Amino acid sequence: MNQDLTVGKPGTVLWKFCLPLFGSILFQQLYNIADSLVAGKFIGENALAAVGNSYEITLIFLAFSFGCNIGCSVIVSQFFGAKEYGKMKTAVSTAMHSSAVVCAVLMGIGLLFCDPLLRLIHTPQELLADSKLYLDIYIWGLPFVFFYNIATGVFSALGDSGTPFIFLAISSLANIGMDILFVTALDMGVAGVAWATFLCQGVSCLLAVFVVFRRLGKMKTEKHIPVFSGQILKKFAAVAVPSILQQSFISVGNIVIQGVINPFGSGVIAGYAASVKLNNLVITSFTTLGNGISNYTAQNIGAQKPERVRSGFRAGLRLVWMLSVPLVLLYFFAGKWLLYFFIDEPTALALQTGIRYLRILSPFYFVISAKLVADGILRGAGMMKQFMIATFTDLILRVVLAVVLSATVLGATGIWCAWPIGWSVAAVLSILFYRSGKWKAVPAE
Repeated sequence: MNQDLTVGKPGTVLWKFCLPLFGSILFQQLYNIADSLVAGKFIGENALAAVGNSYEITLIFLAFSFGCNIGCSVIVSQFFGAKEYGKMKTAVSTAMHSSAVVCAVLMGIGLLFCDPLLRLIHTPQELLADSKLYLDIYIWGLPFVFFYNIATGVFSALGDSGTPFIFLAISSLANIGMDILFVTALDMGVAGVAWATFLCQGVSCLLAVFVVFRRLGKMKTEKHIPVFSGQILKKFAAVAVPSILQQSFISVGNIVIQGVINPFGSGVIAGYAASVKLNNLVITSFTTLGNGISNYTAQNIGAQKPERVRSGFRAGLRLVWMLSVPLVLLYFFAGKWLLYFFIDEPTALALQTGIRYLRILSPFYFVISAKLVADGILRGAGMMKQFMIATFTDLILRVVLAVVLSATVLGATGIWCAWPIGWSVAAVLSILFYRSGKWKAVPAE
Protein backbone atom coordinates (compact mmCIF):
# COMPACT_ATOMS: atom_id res chain seq x y z
CA MET A 1 0.00 0.00 0.00
CA ASN A 2 1.25 3.49 -0.89
CA GLN A 3 2.09 5.72 2.07
CA ASP A 4 2.41 9.51 2.14
CA LEU A 5 5.48 10.24 4.31
CA THR A 6 4.72 13.98 4.36
CA VAL A 7 1.89 13.73 6.90
CA GLY A 8 1.66 12.39 10.44
CA LYS A 9 4.10 12.49 13.34
CA PRO A 10 7.58 12.21 11.73
CA GLY A 11 8.96 9.72 14.22
CA THR A 12 5.99 7.38 13.98
CA VAL A 13 5.79 7.62 10.19
CA LEU A 14 9.50 6.89 9.79
CA TRP A 15 9.51 3.96 12.18
CA LYS A 16 6.52 2.32 10.49
CA PHE A 17 8.16 2.78 7.11
CA CYS A 18 11.71 1.73 8.06
CA LEU A 19 11.07 -1.34 10.20
CA PRO A 20 9.76 -3.43 7.27
CA LEU A 21 12.81 -2.20 5.31
CA PHE A 22 15.01 -3.59 8.04
CA GLY A 23 13.21 -6.92 7.82
CA SER A 24 13.54 -6.89 4.04
CA ILE A 25 17.27 -6.40 4.09
CA LEU A 26 17.69 -9.19 6.62
CA PHE A 27 16.05 -11.55 4.16
CA GLN A 28 18.00 -10.02 1.26
CA GLN A 29 21.23 -10.81 3.09
CA LEU A 30 20.04 -14.38 3.60
CA TYR A 31 20.84 -14.97 -0.08
CA ASN A 32 24.56 -14.51 0.38
CA ILE A 33 24.61 -15.82 3.94
CA ALA A 34 22.82 -18.98 2.82
CA ASP A 35 25.35 -19.46 0.03
CA SER A 36 28.26 -19.21 2.45
CA LEU A 37 26.54 -21.26 5.13
CA VAL A 38 25.70 -24.17 2.82
CA ALA A 39 29.10 -24.00 1.10
CA GLY A 40 30.96 -24.09 4.41
CA LYS A 41 28.78 -26.70 6.13
CA PHE A 42 28.11 -29.14 3.30
CA ILE A 43 31.03 -28.70 0.87
CA GLY A 44 34.01 -27.54 2.91
CA GLU A 45 36.20 -24.67 4.06
CA ASN A 46 37.67 -24.15 0.57
CA ALA A 47 34.18 -23.81 -0.91
CA LEU A 48 33.34 -21.19 1.73
CA ALA A 49 36.55 -19.34 0.89
CA ALA A 50 35.74 -19.50 -2.85
CA VAL A 51 32.22 -18.09 -2.39
CA GLY A 52 33.57 -15.41 -0.05
CA ASN A 53 36.32 -14.51 -2.49
CA SER A 54 33.76 -14.20 -5.32
CA TYR A 55 31.42 -12.18 -3.13
CA GLU A 56 33.71 -9.15 -3.15
CA ILE A 57 33.48 -9.02 -6.96
CA THR A 58 29.69 -9.48 -6.98
CA LEU A 59 29.51 -6.35 -4.83
CA ILE A 60 30.68 -4.34 -7.86
CA PHE A 61 27.62 -5.45 -9.80
CA LEU A 62 25.40 -4.86 -6.78
CA ALA A 63 26.86 -1.36 -6.50
CA PHE A 64 25.43 -0.46 -9.92
CA SER A 65 22.04 -2.00 -9.16
CA PHE A 66 21.82 -0.29 -5.76
CA GLY A 67 22.83 3.02 -7.34
CA CYS A 68 20.00 2.67 -9.87
CA ASN A 69 17.69 1.78 -6.98
CA ILE A 70 18.59 4.96 -5.09
CA GLY A 71 18.38 7.18 -8.15
CA CYS A 72 14.95 5.86 -9.07
CA SER A 73 13.72 5.94 -5.49
CA VAL A 74 14.73 9.54 -4.74
CA ILE A 75 13.36 11.00 -7.99
CA VAL A 76 10.11 9.03 -7.82
CA SER A 77 9.73 10.05 -4.15
CA GLN A 78 10.01 13.72 -5.05
CA PHE A 79 7.39 13.43 -7.80
CA PHE A 80 5.11 11.38 -5.54
CA GLY A 81 5.44 13.94 -2.74
CA ALA A 82 4.62 16.72 -5.20
CA LYS A 83 1.63 14.69 -6.52
CA GLU A 84 3.03 14.79 -10.10
CA TYR A 85 1.98 11.25 -11.02
CA GLY A 86 2.58 11.57 -14.76
CA LYS A 87 6.21 12.53 -14.29
CA MET A 88 6.50 9.83 -11.65
CA LYS A 89 5.47 7.12 -14.14
CA THR A 90 7.89 8.48 -16.75
CA ALA A 91 10.63 8.43 -14.12
CA VAL A 92 10.00 4.73 -13.44
CA SER A 93 10.05 3.84 -17.13
CA THR A 94 13.17 5.93 -17.74
CA ALA A 95 14.95 4.26 -14.83
CA MET A 96 14.10 0.81 -16.15
CA HIS A 97 15.29 1.52 -19.69
CA SER A 98 18.57 3.10 -18.61
CA SER A 99 19.21 0.36 -16.02
CA ALA A 100 18.72 -2.31 -18.69
CA VAL A 101 21.50 -0.73 -20.78
CA VAL A 102 23.84 -0.55 -17.78
CA CYS A 103 23.08 -4.18 -16.92
CA ALA A 104 23.86 -5.40 -20.45
CA VAL A 105 27.21 -3.62 -20.46
CA LEU A 106 28.14 -5.04 -17.06
CA MET A 107 27.25 -8.57 -18.12
CA GLY A 108 29.57 -8.32 -21.11
CA ILE A 109 32.42 -6.94 -19.00
CA GLY A 110 31.86 -9.50 -16.27
CA LEU A 111 31.89 -12.52 -18.54
CA LEU A 112 35.07 -11.32 -20.23
CA PHE A 113 37.13 -10.09 -17.30
CA CYS A 114 36.13 -11.94 -14.11
CA ASP A 115 38.83 -14.57 -14.54
CA PRO A 116 41.65 -12.00 -14.89
CA LEU A 117 40.24 -10.08 -11.92
CA LEU A 118 40.24 -13.19 -9.75
CA ARG A 119 43.89 -13.74 -10.62
CA LEU A 120 44.69 -10.07 -10.03
CA ILE A 121 43.55 -10.30 -6.40
CA HIS A 122 45.82 -13.30 -5.83
CA THR A 123 43.06 -15.90 -5.57
CA PRO A 124 44.71 -19.15 -4.41
CA GLN A 125 44.88 -21.75 -7.16
CA GLU A 126 42.74 -24.24 -5.22
CA LEU A 127 39.90 -21.66 -5.08
CA LEU A 128 40.10 -20.31 -8.62
CA ALA A 129 37.84 -22.77 -10.47
CA ASP A 130 35.00 -22.61 -7.93
CA SER A 131 35.25 -18.83 -7.65
CA LYS A 132 34.95 -18.40 -11.41
CA LEU A 133 32.08 -20.89 -11.68
CA TYR A 134 30.11 -19.06 -8.98
CA LEU A 135 30.72 -15.70 -10.65
CA ASP A 136 29.74 -16.85 -14.15
CA ILE A 137 26.35 -18.10 -12.96
CA TYR A 138 25.82 -14.97 -10.87
CA ILE A 139 26.49 -12.71 -13.86
CA TRP A 140 23.84 -14.43 -15.99
CA GLY A 141 21.34 -13.53 -13.27
CA LEU A 142 22.21 -9.82 -13.26
CA PRO A 143 18.99 -8.72 -15.08
CA PHE A 144 16.99 -10.14 -12.16
CA VAL A 145 19.14 -8.21 -9.70
CA PHE A 146 18.77 -4.90 -11.58
CA PHE A 147 15.04 -4.99 -12.23
CA TYR A 148 14.30 -6.23 -8.74
CA ASN A 149 16.21 -3.26 -7.30
CA ILE A 150 14.36 -0.80 -9.54
CA ALA A 151 11.05 -2.32 -8.42
CA THR A 152 11.93 -2.09 -4.73
CA GLY A 153 13.08 1.50 -5.29
CA VAL A 154 9.62 2.31 -6.63
CA PHE A 155 7.93 0.60 -3.69
CA SER A 156 10.04 2.62 -1.26
CA ALA A 157 9.33 5.85 -3.14
CA LEU A 158 5.60 5.18 -2.78
CA GLY A 159 6.02 4.65 0.95
CA ASP A 160 5.39 0.90 0.65
CA SER A 161 8.00 -1.08 2.57
CA GLY A 162 5.73 -4.05 3.28
CA THR A 163 5.42 -5.56 -0.21
CA PRO A 164 9.20 -5.99 -0.77
CA PHE A 165 9.40 -7.58 2.68
CA ILE A 166 6.88 -10.27 1.68
CA PHE A 167 8.69 -11.04 -1.58
CA LEU A 168 12.07 -11.27 0.11
CA ALA A 169 10.86 -13.39 3.01
CA ILE A 170 9.44 -16.01 0.66
CA SER A 171 12.31 -16.03 -1.87
CA SER A 172 15.06 -16.02 0.77
CA LEU A 173 13.60 -18.95 2.65
CA ALA A 174 13.15 -20.77 -0.66
CA ASN A 175 16.79 -20.04 -1.48
CA ILE A 176 17.97 -21.76 1.69
CA GLY A 177 15.95 -24.86 0.85
CA MET A 178 17.16 -24.94 -2.74
CA ASP A 179 20.79 -24.41 -1.66
CA ILE A 180 20.59 -27.48 0.54
CA LEU A 181 18.72 -29.51 -2.11
CA PHE A 182 21.15 -28.72 -4.93
CA VAL A 183 24.27 -29.27 -2.81
CA THR A 184 23.28 -32.32 -0.78
CA ALA A 185 20.71 -34.24 -2.82
CA LEU A 186 21.96 -33.31 -6.30
CA ASP A 187 25.64 -32.99 -5.35
CA MET A 188 26.13 -29.87 -7.49
CA GLY A 189 28.79 -28.28 -5.27
CA VAL A 190 29.41 -24.54 -5.58
CA ALA A 191 27.37 -24.47 -8.82
CA GLY A 192 24.31 -25.61 -6.85
CA VAL A 193 24.66 -22.67 -4.47
CA ALA A 194 24.88 -20.24 -7.39
CA TRP A 195 21.94 -21.74 -9.34
CA ALA A 196 19.70 -21.69 -6.28
CA THR A 197 20.31 -17.96 -5.89
CA PHE A 198 19.77 -17.40 -9.63
CA LEU A 199 16.37 -19.10 -9.64
CA CYS A 200 15.04 -17.50 -6.45
CA GLN A 201 16.13 -14.01 -7.44
CA GLY A 202 14.48 -14.54 -10.84
CA VAL A 203 11.11 -15.42 -9.34
CA SER A 204 11.17 -12.52 -6.85
CA CYS A 205 12.17 -10.09 -9.63
CA LEU A 206 9.32 -11.09 -11.92
CA LEU A 207 6.77 -10.83 -9.13
CA ALA A 208 8.06 -7.44 -7.98
CA VAL A 209 8.04 -5.91 -11.47
CA PHE A 210 4.52 -7.25 -12.13
CA VAL A 211 3.16 -5.70 -8.93
CA VAL A 212 4.90 -2.37 -9.62
CA PHE A 213 3.28 -1.99 -13.04
CA ARG A 214 -0.07 -3.05 -11.65
CA ARG A 215 0.25 -0.47 -8.85
CA LEU A 216 1.24 2.31 -11.22
CA GLY A 217 -1.59 1.40 -13.59
CA LYS A 218 -4.12 2.20 -10.87
CA MET A 219 -2.77 5.75 -10.52
CA LYS A 220 -4.75 7.68 -13.14
CA THR A 221 -3.23 10.50 -15.16
CA GLU A 222 -4.93 12.87 -17.60
CA LYS A 223 -2.70 12.62 -20.65
CA HIS A 224 -0.33 10.31 -22.49
CA ILE A 225 2.76 9.51 -20.46
CA PRO A 226 6.10 9.33 -22.33
CA VAL A 227 8.09 6.18 -21.60
CA PHE A 228 11.40 8.02 -21.61
CA SER A 229 12.53 11.52 -20.72
CA GLY A 230 16.02 12.93 -21.21
CA GLN A 231 15.35 15.59 -18.58
CA ILE A 232 14.30 13.01 -16.01
CA LEU A 233 17.26 10.83 -16.99
CA LYS A 234 19.56 13.72 -16.02
CA LYS A 235 17.86 13.97 -12.62
CA PHE A 236 18.03 10.21 -12.21
CA ALA A 237 21.72 10.19 -13.15
CA ALA A 238 22.48 13.10 -10.81
CA VAL A 239 21.56 10.83 -7.89
CA ALA A 240 22.31 7.39 -9.35
CA VAL A 241 25.81 8.07 -10.71
CA PRO A 242 27.28 9.36 -7.42
CA SER A 243 25.60 6.46 -5.62
CA ILE A 244 27.02 4.00 -8.16
CA LEU A 245 30.46 5.56 -7.87
CA GLN A 246 30.25 5.39 -4.10
CA GLN A 247 29.19 1.76 -4.05
CA SER A 248 31.59 0.83 -6.86
CA PHE A 249 34.63 2.39 -5.26
CA ILE A 250 33.71 0.75 -1.96
CA SER A 251 33.53 -2.56 -3.83
CA VAL A 252 36.85 -1.89 -5.56
CA GLY A 253 38.29 -0.99 -2.19
CA ASN A 254 36.99 -4.25 -0.76
CA ILE A 255 38.59 -6.13 -3.65
CA VAL A 256 41.90 -4.41 -2.90
CA ILE A 257 41.48 -5.39 0.75
CA GLN A 258 40.65 -8.95 -0.36
CA GLY A 259 43.91 -8.91 -2.29
CA VAL A 260 45.73 -7.85 0.89
CA ILE A 261 44.03 -10.67 2.82
CA ASN A 262 44.60 -13.48 0.30
CA PRO A 263 48.38 -13.84 0.85
CA PHE A 264 47.67 -14.73 4.49
CA GLY A 265 46.23 -18.07 3.29
CA SER A 266 42.93 -19.95 3.06
CA GLY A 267 42.44 -20.05 6.85
CA VAL A 268 42.38 -16.24 7.13
CA ILE A 269 40.31 -16.01 3.92
CA ALA A 270 37.70 -18.43 5.31
CA GLY A 271 37.54 -16.66 8.68
CA TYR A 272 37.15 -13.31 6.95
CA ALA A 273 34.56 -14.71 4.49
CA ALA A 274 32.37 -15.87 7.36
CA SER A 275 32.75 -12.82 9.59
CA VAL A 276 32.42 -10.25 6.79
CA LYS A 277 29.04 -11.77 5.90
CA LEU A 278 27.90 -11.11 9.46
CA ASN A 279 29.32 -7.59 9.33
CA ASN A 280 27.75 -6.84 5.93
CA LEU A 281 24.40 -7.99 7.26
CA VAL A 282 24.54 -5.16 9.79
CA ILE A 283 26.02 -2.50 7.51
CA THR A 284 23.62 -3.26 4.67
CA SER A 285 20.72 -3.14 7.12
CA PHE A 286 21.77 0.29 8.33
CA THR A 287 22.32 1.42 4.73
CA THR A 288 18.81 0.32 3.83
CA LEU A 289 17.39 2.25 6.77
CA GLY A 290 19.37 5.23 5.49
CA ASN A 291 17.75 4.72 2.09
CA GLY A 292 14.36 4.82 3.81
CA ILE A 293 15.32 8.14 5.35
CA SER A 294 16.27 9.31 1.84
CA ASN A 295 12.73 8.50 0.66
CA TYR A 296 11.27 10.30 3.68
CA THR A 297 13.49 13.33 3.03
CA ALA A 298 12.76 13.40 -0.73
CA GLN A 299 8.99 13.18 -0.26
CA ASN A 300 9.00 16.01 2.27
CA ILE A 301 11.25 18.20 0.14
CA GLY A 302 8.99 17.46 -2.85
CA ALA A 303 6.02 18.56 -0.70
CA GLN A 304 8.04 21.60 0.46
CA LYS A 305 8.06 20.48 4.11
CA PRO A 306 11.77 20.57 5.00
CA GLU A 307 10.97 21.21 8.67
CA ARG A 308 9.95 17.55 9.03
CA VAL A 309 13.43 16.36 8.01
CA ARG A 310 15.13 17.30 11.30
CA SER A 311 12.59 15.25 13.27
CA GLY A 312 13.22 12.41 10.86
CA PHE A 313 16.96 12.53 11.57
CA ARG A 314 16.40 12.24 15.32
CA ALA A 315 13.92 9.40 14.87
CA GLY A 316 16.27 7.59 12.50
CA LEU A 317 19.15 7.92 14.95
CA ARG A 318 17.07 6.44 17.76
CA LEU A 319 16.05 3.57 15.51
CA VAL A 320 19.54 2.56 14.39
CA TRP A 321 21.02 2.89 17.88
CA MET A 322 18.31 0.72 19.38
CA LEU A 323 19.13 -1.92 16.76
CA SER A 324 22.87 -1.51 17.37
CA VAL A 325 22.72 -2.48 21.04
CA PRO A 326 21.74 -6.17 20.63
CA LEU A 327 23.87 -6.56 17.50
CA VAL A 328 27.02 -5.29 19.21
CA LEU A 329 26.44 -7.54 22.22
CA LEU A 330 25.72 -10.55 20.01
CA TYR A 331 28.74 -10.15 17.74
CA PHE A 332 31.20 -9.22 20.47
CA PHE A 333 30.34 -11.95 22.95
CA ALA A 334 28.81 -14.70 20.77
CA GLY A 335 30.67 -14.20 17.49
CA LYS A 336 32.46 -17.53 17.87
CA TRP A 337 29.20 -19.49 17.85
CA LEU A 338 27.84 -17.52 14.90
CA LEU A 339 30.93 -18.45 12.88
CA TYR A 340 30.14 -22.14 13.41
CA PHE A 341 27.03 -21.62 11.27
CA PHE A 342 29.36 -21.07 8.31
CA ILE A 343 32.21 -23.47 8.99
CA ASP A 344 31.48 -26.97 10.29
CA GLU A 345 35.02 -27.77 11.45
CA PRO A 346 36.95 -24.50 11.24
CA THR A 347 40.70 -24.40 11.58
CA ALA A 348 42.01 -22.55 14.61
CA LEU A 349 43.24 -19.75 12.34
CA ALA A 350 39.88 -19.31 10.60
CA LEU A 351 38.03 -19.17 13.91
CA GLN A 352 40.52 -16.80 15.48
CA THR A 353 40.38 -14.51 12.45
CA GLY A 354 36.58 -14.31 12.46
CA ILE A 355 36.31 -13.65 16.20
CA ARG A 356 38.94 -10.92 16.13
CA TYR A 357 37.33 -9.21 13.13
CA LEU A 358 33.91 -9.08 14.81
CA ARG A 359 35.27 -7.87 18.15
CA ILE A 360 37.20 -5.03 16.56
CA LEU A 361 34.38 -3.80 14.32
CA SER A 362 31.14 -4.36 16.24
CA PRO A 363 31.55 -1.64 18.94
CA PHE A 364 31.73 0.93 16.15
CA TYR A 365 28.27 0.09 14.78
CA PHE A 366 26.95 3.06 16.75
CA VAL A 367 29.32 5.30 14.77
CA ILE A 368 28.70 3.98 11.26
CA SER A 369 24.92 3.85 11.78
CA ALA A 370 24.88 7.56 12.68
CA LYS A 371 26.82 8.32 9.48
CA LEU A 372 24.36 6.35 7.36
CA VAL A 373 21.35 8.19 8.84
CA ALA A 374 22.97 11.54 8.01
CA ASP A 375 23.85 10.22 4.54
CA GLY A 376 20.19 9.34 4.01
CA ILE A 377 19.22 12.99 4.43
CA LEU A 378 22.06 14.21 2.21
CA ARG A 379 20.98 11.83 -0.60
CA GLY A 380 17.29 12.61 -0.23
CA ALA A 381 18.05 16.31 -0.49
CA GLY A 382 20.27 15.77 -3.52
CA MET A 383 23.44 16.90 -1.68
CA MET A 384 25.52 14.30 -3.48
CA LYS A 385 28.80 16.26 -3.36
CA GLN A 386 28.84 16.25 0.43
CA PHE A 387 27.71 12.64 0.52
CA MET A 388 30.55 11.61 -1.77
CA ILE A 389 33.19 13.50 0.23
CA ALA A 390 32.30 11.67 3.44
CA THR A 391 32.01 8.29 1.75
CA PHE A 392 35.28 8.49 -0.17
CA THR A 393 37.09 9.65 2.94
CA ASP A 394 35.97 6.45 4.65
CA LEU A 395 36.97 4.29 1.70
CA ILE A 396 40.40 5.82 1.14
CA LEU A 397 41.29 5.60 4.82
CA ARG A 398 40.22 1.97 5.08
CA VAL A 399 42.09 0.84 1.99
CA VAL A 400 45.31 2.76 2.71
CA LEU A 401 45.39 1.77 6.38
CA ALA A 402 44.62 -1.88 5.54
CA VAL A 403 47.67 -1.98 3.25
CA VAL A 404 49.92 -0.12 5.68
CA LEU A 405 48.90 -1.82 8.94
CA SER A 406 48.95 -5.32 7.43
CA ALA A 407 52.65 -4.84 6.71
CA THR A 408 53.40 -4.17 10.38
CA VAL A 409 53.64 -6.60 13.29
CA LEU A 410 49.84 -6.48 13.46
CA GLY A 411 49.59 -8.59 10.30
CA ALA A 412 45.99 -9.43 9.34
CA THR A 413 44.71 -7.77 12.53
CA GLY A 414 45.93 -4.44 11.13
CA ILE A 415 43.49 -4.86 8.23
CA TRP A 416 40.52 -5.11 10.59
CA CYS A 417 41.67 -2.01 12.53
CA ALA A 418 41.28 0.10 9.38
CA TRP A 419 37.47 -0.14 9.45
CA PRO A 420 36.77 1.76 12.72
CA ILE A 421 39.17 4.57 11.79
CA GLY A 422 37.55 5.14 8.39
CA TRP A 423 34.05 4.93 9.84
CA SER A 424 34.78 7.43 12.62
CA VAL A 425 36.30 10.14 10.42
CA ALA A 426 33.56 9.79 7.79
CA ALA A 427 30.80 9.89 10.41
CA VAL A 428 32.07 13.24 11.68
CA LEU A 429 32.00 14.64 8.15
CA SER A 430 28.49 13.39 7.32
CA ILE A 431 27.02 14.73 10.54
CA LEU A 432 28.72 18.11 10.06
CA PHE A 433 27.27 18.32 6.53
CA TYR A 434 23.81 17.52 7.93
CA ARG A 435 24.14 20.04 10.76
CA SER A 436 25.13 22.75 8.28
CA GLY A 437 21.42 22.88 7.40
CA LYS A 438 22.07 23.41 3.69
CA TRP A 439 19.50 20.73 2.86
CA LYS A 440 16.78 23.18 3.96
CA ALA A 441 17.55 25.38 0.99
CA VAL A 442 17.39 22.57 -1.58
CA PRO A 443 14.46 23.30 -3.95
CA ALA A 444 11.90 20.62 -4.78
CA GLU A 445 12.42 18.99 -8.15
